[in-house]
Amino acid sequence: MRFVVFNQKGGVGKSTVAANLAAAAAARDERTLLVDLDPQANASQYVLGAVAAEAKPNLVDVFEESLSFRLFKTDPKLFVHPSPHPKLDLLPAHPGVEGLLPKLESRHKIFRVLEVVDALGYPTVFFDTPPAFNVLTLSALVAADRVLIPFDCDDFARRAIGPLLERVEEVRGDHNPRLRVEGIVVNHFQGRANFPQQAVDELVAAGLPVLEPYISASVRVRESHHAAKPMVFFDPSHKVSGEFEALYERLRAPRKDRRRAS
Repeated sequence: MRFVVFNQKGGVGKSTVAANLAAAAAARDERTLLVDLDPQANASQYVLGAVAAEAKPNLVDVFEESLSFRLFKTDPKLFVHPSPHPKLDLLPAHPGVEGLLPKLESRHKIFRVLEVVDALGYPTVFFDTPPAFNVLTLSALVAADRVLIPFDCDDFARRAIGPLLERVEEVRGDHNPRLRVEGIVVNHFQGRANFPQQAVDELVAAGLPVLEPYISASVRVRESHHAAKPMVFFDPSHKVSGEFEALYERLRAPRKDRRRAS
């Protein structure tokens, strides 16, 4: 299954959610690929650490090759870098991809990522995306099967969900008929505060697919960023590690069991 973590709002935890769910899959002994399509490369740094900045070839090379005619194409396996974590591999991003956006947009290179991921054949793939709807995000939506929408219990994020769902429906109709919204991932959740629960309850009342468990707010997650180790490897016994593992279990379950019971 291929999951894209998608939200046009910044700061909702896309990279954290994508990397930690990918790690949860890898911890289950599943051969897992994390594809970083965000020029900020946060997911790449989270998984590879400081060496992510020097990882070659990377996303820039993936797209540059599609912009030029080459008789012999690079073996897609060369774009993939093993992480220090068993079963978890990465196709890393690089800030340089930002400069390619005008060419990629004008030449409509939205199927390149699908082509590479298809050739690689990983059973489990997670895509991290930038906080914008551009050719990189569209490439991920074209290559994915399911959409996960991170929600940080903020009112602005709540208002943005409607347009996000419309975007997904548009991509499904125009480019990828298998694409479906899997659900909303509640991130940075503070169970003792009134507003986060109220914000989530409003989504449920509106009939939106809110997934459980919610991912708790914790400074330990920031510490895992600094250590370049997703939570299930950084602190396996921590509450948040358990939440990511349980959420991934939910994603693997039959669809009727995945969403929050009303």
